[in-house]
Amino acid sequence: MTPPFLSLPPTDRLLSPRTGWTRAHWEALADHLLDSLTPYASPGFAQYRLPGRASWSGVALDGLEGFARPFLLAAFRIAGARGQVPASLIERYAAGLAAGTDPASPEAWPALTDCSQQMVEAASIAVGLHESREWLWDRLDPGVQERVLAWLGGFVGKRTWDNNWMLFQTVTEEFVKSAGGPYAQEEIDRGLARIEDWYAGDGWYTDGGSRNFDYYNAFALHFYPIMWTRMSGAPAEVYRSRLAEFLTSFQHFFGSDGAPVHHGRSLCYRFGALAPVWLGALAEATPLEPGQTRKLASSVVRHFVERGVPDERGLLSLGWYDPFLPATQSYSGPASPYWASKGFLGLLLPPDDPVWTAAERPLPLDEGDVVAAIPAAGLLLHGTQHDGVVRLVNHGSDHGAPPDDPHYAKLAYSSRTAPEAGVQAWARNVDNHLALTGPEVSARGEIHPLACAGRTASSWHSPAEGVTVTSTSVVRGAWEIRVHEVAGETGPAGVREGGYAVACASAPATATGRGWALARRADGLTSAIIALYGWQHAGVTSDVAANAFGPRSATPYLTADEPGVHVSLVVLSGDAVHPAALRDAIQVEVSDDLVVVAFPDGDRAEVALSGRYNPRCGR
Repeated sequence: MTPPFLSLPPTDRLLSPRTGWTRAHWEALADHLLDSLTPYASPGFAQYRLPGRASWSGVALDGLEGFARPFLLAAFRIAGARGQVPASLIERYAAGLAAGTDPASPEAWPALTDCSQQMVEAASIAVGLHESREWLWDRLDPGVQERVLAWLGGFVGKRTWDNNWMLFQTVTEEFVKSAGGPYAQEEIDRGLARIEDWYAGDGWYTDGGSRNFDYYNAFALHFYPIMWTRMSGAPAEVYRSRLAEFLTSFQHFFGSDGAPVHHGRSLCYRFGALAPVWLGALAEATPLEPGQTRKLASSVVRHFVERGVPDERGLLSLGWYDPFLPATQSYSGPASPYWASKGFLGLLLPPDDPVWTAAERPLPLDEGDVVAAIPAAGLLLHGTQHDGVVRLVNHGSDHGAPPDDPHYAKLAYSSRTAPEAGVQAWARNVDNHLALTGPEVSARGEIHPLACAGRTASSWHSPAEGVTVTSTSVVRGAWEIRVHEVAGETGPAGVREGGYAVACASAPATATGRGWALARRADGLTSAIIALYGWQHAGVTSDVAANAFGPRSATPYLTADEPGVHVSLVVLSGDAVHPAALRDAIQVEVSDDLVVVAFPDGDRAEVALSGRYNPRCGR
């Protein structure tokens, strides 16, 4: 079989000239995902025991997760259709609520305890019950309602983790409050107050402090506050304003083919990252036109469907396209990917809403190259129209490192590549990393942002005691100029820098020359790194089973025998790349305090230096 692994309606190229997808496609995919879960349901439908690696929470909680996360999808489907869905869908989830909250049932859900996984799933159940209230909650037996409220009300007095989990308590207790169950107003308010401490600006939150900038802005930190206002009726202006500002940059996190930038944790939630895109339309808090919203959302979901997501069984696996456990976390269980349900939030918009009836409209990347700086997060995006690739230059997101994580520690990420995350490859840490190569390969560790504006971003980190690496990126189309200044007593260490790792089913083609190296996939996607100053050698490293994009991967890299100032050109492109010609065409001048880069068309970029580097390494 070849993907897609489900039947879809005919495409509509008049309404959706860019994707062909309509609301009917979204409903068909939702129904397929929900129906495919039924073989794995427990007799009372309170748990869904899916195949795959168990999480650290154990079988019972993985089964609860299998109920709660798809329940969000079911609720959006039921509410969006005004209850006009097969009766069996409503009956399944009504039965599951009854069995899961019955202490005498062998399928009973564990009670909520401090910082327990049940809290995550309770929030999904609460949001789902609110949105489908008229067709599900209001029709439950009063005794079942009482038990559900008692189970959800177990949140009262419990401690959560000091991050997005606080919002689980907020929305759950708000629903319980609305239905006449036990709640504590101070606990509802506490989560909303806490996220004010995490708001960093530019529409972005850090998740619980430190520099935790990732898709949890999409999965949780914008999602739950606005869903809470839908429950409570409270003013939403602050959250709407932040969401609209967030979407001005977040819309650029997706390639023109719908592929999201592969960065951060919980990537197996995949198109769950679309939640704020739909939320912007739902809350009238978006810079996007209705046709742009649907074009973006449909592109993302279609991208995964055409690459085998869901799989032949109709399931969402622990991975990206295929199962790939190195891209997951220890808390990820077989049903964890169903937070992707949040990506179906748009089904709450009625069929006659402009987001469903307006013709698709192009996004900025469809009409030209894009550069977007996010100063608050230290992130810089650059996308190219000709190949639809988006690259994320990272000078600010480290997830509170150390310890390092390949999904945060790299200098750059993209919509067409993934970091080398396999254990053996992560130990070598070649791709998109500047390393001191002494007895051990140095890690990046904590990232200290310096600047992020226009087409430039910079930061520093300390790979060893007494050593500072200051890194600056200047982007231009598919190119990224990197300037690294290594200062301090490094001892007998060399330096190595890698470009993007490219991966696919077959081994990428590789080549090296004087001061350059490249790796090219069969589809033409090329990763190259080119020495402009301070580097002496070039090579390519290959690996197996290390990358979410395919079993065979390769990364070009440069090395120098000693630290100093190092300037490189990093290229990721779907177009032809000629590294030797680029090396000759881009001129670099380095003085004690300045690096000047001259591009072939006369454009120039200047990067200031501290002057503390070792000047002995030349071009």
